[in-house]
Order: sequence, then structure tokens, then C-alpha cells
Amino acid sequence: MRVWKQPISVELLTASTAGTAVSHLGIEFLEVGDDFIRARVPVDARTIQPYGLLHGGVAVVLAETLGSCGAAHALPAGHRAVGLDINANHLKGTTRGWVSGITRPVHIGRSTQVWQIELTNEAGELTCVSRLTMAVLQPKEASN
Repeated sequence: MRVWKQPISVELLTASTAGTAVSHLGIEFLEVGDDFIRARVPVDARTIQPYGLLHGGVAVVLAETLGSCGAAHALPAGHRAVGLDINANHLKGTTRGWVSGITRPVHIGRSTQVWQIELTNEAGELTCVSRLTMAVLQPKEASN
């Protein structure tokens, strides 16, 4: 079942994140399906920590980017979504290549949304699991 209520595509997501932390970290949107978004981040000088592993904070940036984009595009026009909570369990370190992520909704409600994000390395091994809770903000009524 298609969850998107706003126009969405790889091109729209890429354009909307130009000049942000997303583009500075080299995050690339790869695919949009009926109920998922897929993106990836390089493991390089911009994204590693001192031990040469993908920085856990960068993994969380990828996770929050995916879930936030999903939430925004699953809302009716005029509504906005803002982050309430994110958690991440880092399961396996990555020292090279790309880490890919996919997000799918767990719950799309009137006042909150919950998104599950799974990150994997190039071998397809799970590196991080994350869950993002978003608050849905209703449109402000026009004042007279």
C-alpha cells in the first residue's frame, strides 16, 4: 500500500537536501517505493571517527534523514513533522565502502508517526537498527 500523500522521488529528496548536512556528508538517495525510502552514506574522511569506523552519529544522521523524509511525505499538505525521539543500536562497525539504509513506517497516526530504519554494509550485514518517532504538527489556522 502506498503511504505517500506528497509528491516524492529520488530527485525531489536530493533537491530538498542540497546544501544541508545530508549533502555535506555525501548521503545519496537511491530509491523510493510504495512504503519505503532507501539511501546510503559513504564511509570516508567526512564520516569516520578516529578508529576509522563510520561514526555512530553519522549513522544516526542517515537514519533520521530517512525517517524524517518518510514522515514529511506521508503527511497531508500543510502538515509538518518534527522529531521527538530517535534511538539507534550500533551492531557492527564499517571501515570502508557504503552503508545503506531503508526506512518503513511502523505507525502513521494523526499526531505521531514511528519509522523503523535498518542500516547495512555492502555485504548486506546489519550494522545499525534505529527507530524514529515524529510529532505531527497540524496546519496553523489563518488569522483574520
